[in-house]
Amino acid sequence: MKTLEPDLCVQRSHWVGPALVLLALLSLGGWVTVLLDTPLARMPQYFWHGYLVIDATTLLFALVVNAVFLGISVYMSSRVGSSRMLNRHLYSRAALSLLLMLAMNLGVMANHLVLLWAFIELTTLCAAPLVAQGDSVGASAVAWRYLLYSSVSLGLSFLGFLCLLRSAQLQGVTLNFAIDQLAQQLPQQGDSWQRLGLALMLFGLGSKLGLAPLYGWLPETYEAAPTSTSALLAAVQFNMSVVAVFRILQVFSGHELGFVSQQLLLMGSLSLLIAAVQVMTAQHYKRLIAYACVSSSGVIALGLAVGKAAAYGVVLYVVSNAFVKALLFLTAGRLRAVYASQSMRDLSGVIRVLPFSGLLFTFGIFALLGFPPFGSFMAEMLILSGIVQFGSMLAFALMCTMLTIIFVATCRSIFPMLWGSTEQRRQVRLDGWLTALPKLGFVCALVLLGLYIPPPINQLLIQVAHSIGGQ
Repeated sequence: MKTLEPDLCVQRSHWVGPALVLLALLSLGGWVTVLLDTPLARMPQYFWHGYLVIDATTLLFALVVNAVFLGISVYMSSRVGSSRMLNRHLYSRAALSLLLMLAMNLGVMANHLVLLWAFIELTTLCAAPLVAQGDSVGASAVAWRYLLYSSVSLGLSFLGFLCLLRSAQLQGVTLNFAIDQLAQQLPQQGDSWQRLGLALMLFGLGSKLGLAPLYGWLPETYEAAPTSTSALLAAVQFNMSVVAVFRILQVFSGHELGFVSQQLLLMGSLSLLIAAVQVMTAQHYKRLIAYACVSSSGVIALGLAVGKAAAYGVVLYVVSNAFVKALLFLTAGRLRAVYASQSMRDLSGVIRVLPFSGLLFTFGIFALLGFPPFGSFMAEMLILSGIVQFGSMLAFALMCTMLTIIFVATCRSIFPMLWGSTEQRRQVRLDGWLTALPKLGFVCALVLLGLYIPPPINQLLIQVAHSIGGQ
């Protein structure tokens, strides 16, 4: 059988990229319409016999992940004519990405913990083949390990559900795991089974967030996956796991808060410590970004551990990091396409060869490290302030120390790559406007979150913060 020539493949699949962008645009437009037409006072609204709900948490994260997916779709569409690997897997990548986003949209709407768990598992099954499409050596093996890690972590979460059922059975209570009812059904006096169930759920979902100790899948998966898939995992699927943690905190508000705080504090501190060590030794820029994602998860866990004054900062930090991660991974894809290497040693003077991509990558690094005027700066300040008000000075000192180490190590590795001199002269490459558009949009979103948050979005942030114990 004769294989199709690359140009003929592009011609026959020229409609896939625009179709993907159109569907992403329609999805985002639908959620924007919900935001504008549905006052928060009329929420929550239930659908499908109460299994699906639209509330502040649903609306905020649906807007964020669909906005990010629109940017990823535009990037993929712009790369169809220039990426041989993307052309080879275009149909499967587009189909799996759309199925993942369908599961994401339904997952953030889930009003049932087991249903939410099932949608997270579905996104994992969609993401694993996407990871295997990477062009690095051993991408298929990495995809299998990612699937194994995810199965173990979700298995731990499901075991936590069973422990909650056992606790309820011993106390003569019936649980149905509906999020809006479970808080009232939980016994006021928790027992060891309930605490074990809560610990297993947080431990399992913490693994999906890249929290220590089950974080090992994240760096190698983000590095081996295609650029668009790395962005999907880091900026889209990640937020579904955040929604699951938020739902558990909403359910257990008033139950076992001290136990939850201690577990999140431990996992967050350990994650920051590990990330700081690994960032210092990272040799590849995608892996460095991945370990910075572990650090971000640690900051989120510390903020959730103290709650109250830090809650708003946590929500703002999560939203900001979605755009930061998408910006960095998509820009890293451009660097990979030009230099054919992920090693920071092989890159020097990027800002001169790729002026626009180099500048955007610099902005992304500044946002990742918490510089003003980006939203991550304000978020980190609010989280640190909340930790001080909580009275955990040890956590405050640890977070400041580890973030400082990560800042120094990142600057030492990234800035020579971007601004350093090089003996090899390369032709200046200018980005196409379609490739640059989504990344420029992410930068604008980050600046907007740092300087002026539109009132409807700010109200969503406040509502979500209140739902997880914020003041």
